[in-house]
Amino acid sequence: MVVQGFGNAGSVAAQLLHAAGARVIAVNDSTGGVYNKNGLNVPELIHLKNLTGKVEGFPEAEAISAEEMLALECDILVPAALENAVHVDNAAKVKTKIVAEAANGPLTPAADRILESNGVFIIPDILCNAGGVTVSYFEWVQDESHLFWDAQDVYNRLERVMKTAFHDVLKLRLDHKVHMRIAANMVGIGRVAEAVNVRGIYP
Repeated sequence: MVVQGFGNAGSVAAQLLHAAGARVIAVNDSTGGVYNKNGLNVPELIHLKNLTGKVEGFPEAEAISAEEMLALECDILVPAALENAVHVDNAAKVKTKIVAEAANGPLTPAADRILESNGVFIIPDILCNAGGVTVSYFEWVQDESHLFWDAQDVYNRLERVMKTAFHDVLKLRLDHKVHMRIAANMVGIGRVAEAVNVRGIYP
């Protein structure tokens, strides 16, 4: 696993997947990147980032540039920082099986087409990083209902919502033979259209 960007999205993605058994081999932030083919100690890396504000200089790791990191062979690439990080000039160099877009718009449309043609499975941003806005909705529901859920209840509800959303998008992709990004937009637009139809013009 490779994580581009080590802020709120990237560091949490790395932490969760590391805890689940993934081997995080490279991460970077705005100051530089670190790489270890045998895997980085993510909790210690997060500790260093909290202390110094950067991942650069992490022990038992070598420095790596942003372009070199995107070209590393890996199972999962998580672009979690910059918009348009993968573009027409570097997309062909990306050697991953899955791109999980934790940032907003990290792939350009041209990069999308290149990666799809190379067999890369893309989890689009409006699906992949929807957890934050989903929990914001949960906060609104609690306020409106004068309820207070504990953290585990929130995590369980979030997991159900995200799994359902993923399976809905994947099913539409397979049924209509479209890319995941198109399928995600189709699901979203369909839900909005259904809500407008049910509620009428004046909600």
